[in-house]
Amino acid sequence: MPQASLVTRSRTQLPQELSRAQSAINLPEVQEMLQKLSAFNLGIFMPHRHEDETGAFEVLPQGIIQLEDGLRVSFVEEHTIADPESYVPVGWVWNNNGAVSSAMCVMRCFKRDGDTMHYSRHESE
Repeated sequence: MPQASLVTRSRTQLPQELSRAQSAINLPEVQEMLQKLSAFNLGIFMPHRHEDETGAFEVLPQGIIQLEDGLRVSFVEEHTIADPESYVPVGWVWNNNGAVSSAMCVMRCFKRDGDTMHYSRHESE
């Protein structure tokens, strides 16, 4: 199985947990898990967020979820999502008793017709 080639500027700038994740992708057992996941069109990602002022990497805290809405990413407390049914989970982490969402994207209607673009969230009827 081919090994992942990971290039980073400086892993020393990452928190220890994220630096460990970066190194782990090269481990044979992680490569094997990734190969098995690929049969289900799944991959591996490193849950993280960025500090507001400096942009530094931070570990994604438990209970915080990454939301993509309108092509923008934000981080919110999961229990504050007003309409969770309008989001599609796209990332999961293991949390004590099982898999929980850590990243979600809003479901939107998107059409492009020439130069015009329709991109909106329709109210349910």
